[in-house]
Amino acid sequence: MKDQHIRVRFAPSPTGPLHIGGVRTALYNFLFARKLGGTMILRIEDTDQTRFVPGAEAYIVNSLAWCGLDFDESPEKGGPHAPYRQSERSDIYRDYISRLIENGHAYYAFDTETELNALRDQAKANGGRTFQYDQQTRKTLQNSLTLPEPEWRKLMESGAPYVVRIKIPENEQVVVHDLIRGEVVVNTANLDDKVLFKSDGLPTYHLANVVDDYLMKITHVIRGEEWLPSAPLHVLLYRFFGWEDIMPKFAHLPLILKPDGNGKLSKRDGDRLGFPVFPTEWKDPKTEEIYSGYRESGYLPEAVINILAHLGWNPGTEQELFTMAELIQQFSLERVGKHGSKFDPEKAKWFNHQYMQRKSEDELALLLKPYLMQHGVTPSEDFLTKVIRVVRERAVLVPDLWNTSWFFFMRPEQYDQQVYQKIWQPGTTGWISNFAKEVEKMDVFNKDTLHALVQEFTTSAGVKMGQLMNPLRLLMVGSNQGPGMMDLADVLGKEEFLERIETGIEKLNRL
Repeated sequence: MKDQHIRVRFAPSPTGPLHIGGVRTALYNFLFARKLGGTMILRIEDTDQTRFVPGAEAYIVNSLAWCGLDFDESPEKGGPHAPYRQSERSDIYRDYISRLIENGHAYYAFDTETELNALRDQAKANGGRTFQYDQQTRKTLQNSLTLPEPEWRKLMESGAPYVVRIKIPENEQVVVHDLIRGEVVVNTANLDDKVLFKSDGLPTYHLANVVDDYLMKITHVIRGEEWLPSAPLHVLLYRFFGWEDIMPKFAHLPLILKPDGNGKLSKRDGDRLGFPVFPTEWKDPKTEEIYSGYRESGYLPEAVINILAHLGWNPGTEQELFTMAELIQQFSLERVGKHGSKFDPEKAKWFNHQYMQRKSEDELALLLKPYLMQHGVTPSEDFLTKVIRVVRERAVLVPDLWNTSWFFFMRPEQYDQQVYQKIWQPGTTGWISNFAKEVEKMDVFNKDTLHALVQEFTTSAGVKMGQLMNPLRLLMVGSNQGPGMMDLADVLGKEEFLERIETGIEKLNRL
């Protein structure tokens, strides 16, 4: 393998947003190529114009860039095998489909979709096996194998719509050598004569995929398990073209399963269970429905990469947190399993929390600043650093930085009524006012000196700790949430601490 220059590709179709399963496929290709000093290609497979979605290609490119996955050759970068959009390679495919027809490995079929649907309905009504265009049925249908040549040529000359189908050989064993699953053997009796070239003049996935992999010198095809049923067809195409000796090695990745393990993870599962299944937010151009993304939900790209790396691959050690460089160094297809991996939303949050804690104070401050700007807050760098130090451990997702710290930058406008009614006693206002007078006398105000004062005051005043601290917290943040009271006061400083007591009591007395 080291003697051969590795070339892999990620080949999405712009038919909608990129699912995290697709991102994982791109990631595994990326890690494999980078580890072995190979080339990573992005190819857009847009031959299915009926399912083309405007904006999908840009979404795919931008999402992969956010995840930190870059390409050596792509529609944007170009490369020695351009163009990298299949819709721009139509003339290339025409030459190869003609070669298959000339060699007897493909044929013209003139059956209309209406006629084929009638056959499907008939088979269903008769309770037999599902109708498919195959070695048996093709002998009774309208194609260049059953029609006399003058007749089918006349149909073509008249402009009758047609497709080109592969001619699957009868009763052969097709062997797919898979790097993850070993040998997969399929009898051709179980394969149908797939359409290779459509009536719109564009190839289907199967033809374009094989031809492009050959022309782009792809050495390894690493793709999702859902493509495994198509692999025997692709092996046959390599044989028909005479490319068996340079056929790429296949590796079909296991599925990403729903959290309960019951079936493949879908976008509906994310909506239903409350977690994203797309890397970045997607707005459907037709329905204008918005689907949440990991970026907008507050996940770090390095955390998302780690989440996906572990969904199918096992490093063989106890290590769970990796830098991209470490993933590249340790990744191997040999440690990718055959069986599907359950997606765990809580584990995903755990990963993100770990990477949040790895961030420096300056990096976390940069993540918090957009929220500060949104609320018109411009704290000093020193104050911002103090806040980060207090709240960082509580931050699981990026928005938590603001949600757990906003009260440092803004005084509460409202106070939790339920908390107020529960903790505010007839003597509370007096205790708080007397305590504030003691604070005013302090020459040094920090969490240590304040802690000492609290203990002294509660003892001398005969007040329980909670009777003082709980109301103070309510005055500081408007609820019973937030970090430790001493840390909170220490960051706010003596002047702000006292002003919040004064203004808070005034507002609460008006309730």
